[in-house]
Amino acid sequence: MLKERSQLFMSMFVGADLAVIALAWALSYVLRFVVPVIPVTKGTPPVVNYLTLLPVIFAIWGLVFRAGGLYDPMRGTAGSSERRRVVRAASLAMLIFTAVSFVFFEKAYSLSRLMLLYFYVLGTGGVIVERAALREILRTARRRGFNLRHVLIVGDGDLARAVGDGMVRHRELGLKVEGFLTDEPTRVGAMVGAVRVCGLWDEVADVVARGGIDQVVLALPFESMPRLDGLIARLDSAAVDIKVVPDVERFVSLKSGIEEFEGLPVISLRATPLVGWNRVAKRAMDIVLGGAALIVAAPLMALIALLVKVTSRGPVLFSQERMGLDGRVFRVWKFRTMQDDAETATGPVWAVAEDPRRTWIGGLLRRTSLDELPQLLNVLMGEMSLVGPRPERPVFIDEFRRHVPRYMLRHMVRAGITGWAQVNGWRGNTCIEQRIQYDLYYIENWSLLLDLKILALTLVRGFVHKNAY
Repeated sequence: MLKERSQLFMSMFVGADLAVIALAWALSYVLRFVVPVIPVTKGTPPVVNYLTLLPVIFAIWGLVFRAGGLYDPMRGTAGSSERRRVVRAASLAMLIFTAVSFVFFEKAYSLSRLMLLYFYVLGTGGVIVERAALREILRTARRRGFNLRHVLIVGDGDLARAVGDGMVRHRELGLKVEGFLTDEPTRVGAMVGAVRVCGLWDEVADVVARGGIDQVVLALPFESMPRLDGLIARLDSAAVDIKVVPDVERFVSLKSGIEEFEGLPVISLRATPLVGWNRVAKRAMDIVLGGAALIVAAPLMALIALLVKVTSRGPVLFSQERMGLDGRVFRVWKFRTMQDDAETATGPVWAVAEDPRRTWIGGLLRRTSLDELPQLLNVLMGEMSLVGPRPERPVFIDEFRRHVPRYMLRHMVRAGITGWAQVNGWRGNTCIEQRIQYDLYYIENWSLLLDLKILALTLVRGFVHKNAY
């Protein structure tokens, strides 16, 4: 029954996709030749020439969509994932069709290249909209109790409860939990939420055999994973889907996901979005905006340099070791705001309010954060970014990493002149644990728009802060 239902829905999507593709092909002909946006100069070809190509289009799009997994069950798949699949499959199908048409049909039909462009845009966009509409119809039906899959969850701990709660919250998935299985006999008959524990793990095959179960979800605690093989073996002869929810949440930090290596699933417990083109885009923004900021700030920086020089002895610029991307140490540049021998007697210490080591102009620079302007040079040299976690001194990091969980994860991206923690008030000598939470949020949710938002907030809220001293 389940297989027949899956075939029915697959046929529904195939028919809808091909109908949209046919409509896009016809509409593209109309836009190019009947009501042309760009005037036709070589005459209007007979519509029959293009209609006879529809079987070729159906064959190519159908095969490529099938190979791209677009007709596999997608219950629970994110809409963005399906859209990406559609774009990839449609692009490949268009490439194949273009090659085939110009090799075999160009002399006979002289296909319009502009019409092919119309067709690609309309066909791809149309399929995305059509599938979104069908998915919404299916979600509505499932919320009303139609097209349900009946689920048995093996496990009754926190992980299993979280899985069951998720299925209850997302009724649009059409997953109805029929029961939980436990490994503790005293728990049989107990309730997990609104669902009963109906048996022991070892009875999984018997429970399935009684009927009414379409899917078995194995949600075992990490320490019970050695029993997974035996449980799956018990289901060898059962005609049900089997899914495993690994108990790895305790190990997850930053972005996680499932990858594939040589056909093997690999669970990524830690990753950063700043790879590939994202990294290139962020670096490009740093160079463009950082260079522009340096040009605009140059007169002010020259005035500050003069004031520092004439109001105290010592160099204009001050450099200090900080830790950045991948734990590499670099020298950060600032305008000197303290006496030249400020740490001779004390060693490395945090600055404090009304710090006696500050120079007169240094106090003003620190309160307004203008002492940080030379770090634009660090940005252009690639040692820092405009936006990112603020870099700390290695001597302090040695202490933080021993007492603050996940502290070193902040070094998976370049340090920044400003950051998410700073625009939310966590700067200077404030709670390091809170700052880490904001830094990790930034890394997990990075985007160019978030960077621009942080830069805007830095300008709007100003450079002055009560903890800048």
